[in-house]
Amino acid sequence: MDKKIKILIVRFSSIGDIVLTTPVIRCLKRQLPNAEVHFCTKDVYRNLIDNNLYIDKYYTLNAGLQELIGRLRPEKYDYVIDLHNNLRSNLLKLSLGVRSFTVRKLNVLKWIYVVFKIDLMPKQHLVDRYLATVTPLGVTDDGLGLDFFINSDDQIATTQLPITHQSGYIAYAIGGQYATKRLPVSRMIELCRKIDGPIVLLGDKNDCRSGDEVVDALGKELIYNACGKYSLSQSASLLQQAKVVFSHDTSLMHIAAALKKKVFSIWGNTTPQLGMYPYKTSYVVLQKQGLACRPCSKIGSNRCPTGQFRCMNELPFTFEIGDLGEEVTPKVMQTVS
Repeated sequence: MDKKIKILIVRFSSIGDIVLTTPVIRCLKRQLPNAEVHFCTKDVYRNLIDNNLYIDKYYTLNAGLQELIGRLRPEKYDYVIDLHNNLRSNLLKLSLGVRSFTVRKLNVLKWIYVVFKIDLMPKQHLVDRYLATVTPLGVTDDGLGLDFFINSDDQIATTQLPITHQSGYIAYAIGGQYATKRLPVSRMIELCRKIDGPIVLLGDKNDCRSGDEVVDALGKELIYNACGKYSLSQSASLLQQAKVVFSHDTSLMHIAAALKKKVFSIWGNTTPQLGMYPYKTSYVVLQKQGLACRPCSKIGSNRCPTGQFRCMNELPFTFEIGDLGEEVTPKVMQTVS
């Protein structure tokens, strides 16, 4: 009998980044039949891995790093796969003292791109860099994209939606961790006016007010503000049932990609060249091209450095939704101003 290989994958945060690790988890488990795959993240993100069919066991960061290391040591891992590559994950690897493989963060190339606007970034998605981390173990990309597992208890029936939305709707994820990743509300309203059909707005409780403003402008017959009403997994259920998805550069965009939805991805201060566009699903990029100030940050910020916010205020809504059915062939079309 082959010896069991025990592998620990580390990614402490955040929602989108953890979703992007799922091909590594699946490929390790499927391609190494004797692998026992464990996952380590922050406790606040445990709901993302609770239902993952390919994770045998998980640990969460609760009381501190040393306490976590104390719980991990008895597992006697053969390998640690570090998909975070920060101070904590490096201290964890050092303390466990086993062979490890670490993702390349490309921070220098990102800095050059953001500061000098010189794009030396590889034409490679972050997921592919994650997968490259495990190639020394003989693991290869299976081409199946991202995973997101929705608990049966979190499935939202369309009959729970307003009657105007029960026959079909388009989902719009209006959130975003940073202000420069979100359209101003006035532009959200403009975008929704261009979408033909009922729309479900998705986001957390911080997005409720923006959603209410869109409803006030366009009416409940067209807009259902679901922001803050559902858990992340329940919101994923609503994404799954949508005809297509509009989303800012945020976690729900990656969850929509995992669910193989056609995604209209909206980009402000960040750009797809940073390697975080929708992965292995049909998608359309909506962005204002030709701005000398983009990208102004690799992750986002709470205010536009120029004060003009041209990337979102001048972003053109020149798109056609086309076939509203499921589209799974990866492709990208960029709008041109």
